[in-house]
Amino acid sequence: MMTGAAAGGSVVQIAVCLGVTLAIALATWATVRRSGHDGSRKDVYLAGGKLNWLFVAGAITLTNLSTDQLVGMNGNQMLLLAWWEISGFFGLLILAYVFVPIYYRARVTTVTELLEQRYGGGGIRTLVSAIFLFGMVLIYLPAGLYSGALFLKTAGIDLPMLVLAGFLGAVAAAYTMSGGLRAVAVMETYSGVGVLAIAVLIVILALNAVDWDIARGVPPERLTMIGAADSPIPFHTLFTGMIFIQIYYWSTNQPITQKAMAAPSVREAQKGVLAAAVVRICIIPAIVVIPGVVAFQLFGDIDDAAYGRLVGEVLPPWLSGVFAAAIAAAVIAHTAAVMNAAVGLYAVDFHEKFVRPVADHRRLSSSVTGILTVTSIALVPVFENANSIINLLQQLNGLSSMPILSAFVVGLLFTGVASRAAIVGVLWGFALYALYTFAWQPSGGIALHYIDFMVVTLASSVIVALAFNRLALGGRAQFAPRKVFAQLAEKAAA
Repeated sequence: MMTGAAAGGSVVQIAVCLGVTLAIALATWATVRRSGHDGSRKDVYLAGGKLNWLFVAGAITLTNLSTDQLVGMNGNQMLLLAWWEISGFFGLLILAYVFVPIYYRARVTTVTELLEQRYGGGGIRTLVSAIFLFGMVLIYLPAGLYSGALFLKTAGIDLPMLVLAGFLGAVAAAYTMSGGLRAVAVMETYSGVGVLAIAVLIVILALNAVDWDIARGVPPERLTMIGAADSPIPFHTLFTGMIFIQIYYWSTNQPITQKAMAAPSVREAQKGVLAAAVVRICIIPAIVVIPGVVAFQLFGDIDDAAYGRLVGEVLPPWLSGVFAAAIAAAVIAHTAAVMNAAVGLYAVDFHEKFVRPVADHRRLSSSVTGILTVTSIALVPVFENANSIINLLQQLNGLSSMPILSAFVVGLLFTGVASRAAIVGVLWGFALYALYTFAWQPSGGIALHYIDFMVVTLASSVIVALAFNRLALGGRAQFAPRKVFAQLAEKAAA
């Protein structure tokens, strides 16, 4: 049972949290209401192609920076996890200079449309879209709500987890239903300023709480940036699977690339992506690892509860309420972004193709968003037994990331490959990774870290697709990336 002081602090946090959340909503509404809505797919899923570079940068940053990162990475309570964010800088550069021009030339709404264009068949598009939706609905939406609810609870808002997750999911749904990607991107940008500012303040206050001596009483393995073989990120994996994970996440992942495709031009999109890259390398690594290490000094090894407990310790109640609101906004923004991307994939890749043409995407979006919200909240308890939410998500991510990336690699580097061959490659990669990681689980000299095995999955998926295309379908693949880019340029000119 809470004491009177604790209960009072919780009431203050809840009041401030709700007040700041309302202020962000009003600021978002004031910005978005000046833009008209026509219910088209471009309006709902690409913000009408009117996002300037600032909102592109803010949307990309907050779509990624949610409690999955702040809670999950700090929950490892070691500096090593900063490599995910440092390597993300290079992933964003690849998005800006390689994939942004490709998507704009192809004139697509979803990344899966590009696959259909390249392979000349819709089967690969449907399969990849289904895998994306599977991950969003069953993993990323409920996991994001769970980690957000966990943070709010451990930071002092003493309400049941499902109540907190329900609040976050309902508000995210409201943004998605009311304004589509435009509302989501604007809200992400406004809330992102607050999240980053207070997250940096928490780093400063956390270091001050331990007299700026982050190493005192902390085991060396929690301070090193050179990961051992049994660590979450062995050092050699930075040169094997890590770069391919980043290419997949930043360049072919619908919730991220959707923001980059919503600008009026390639140049404006690239400016936004590069601004997000600067934030990624200058700010994000510190805020996702230093508080966790300080929490180890103060509280010991407490896994994913580290960040929320530290915030409750170093911030006064009124300011922790502001940060709770900022984190709530980040979770809401992340959830709304994934919801909007999931609805877009369903509407464009399934409803329009297999049900009927969509006259009003805003109406369809509202209906599907409602269903996703209910299922996401219902699945939150599934993640309550995870020791580390971020490591679990990264491991599960391998089921889809490398198989899907293989379809993009083959489609963008080769001509003459059939859609059926790409499908076989994707299915092979999915089954291989699942068997190795969750069924076989080898040990000893033949065991590979899951990041290393992602390279095996990617390479073998590409090889299987090309082999099936030649041996089973009689096709002749030709390595011709210049020809592929020339074909995309012709489409853009037309």
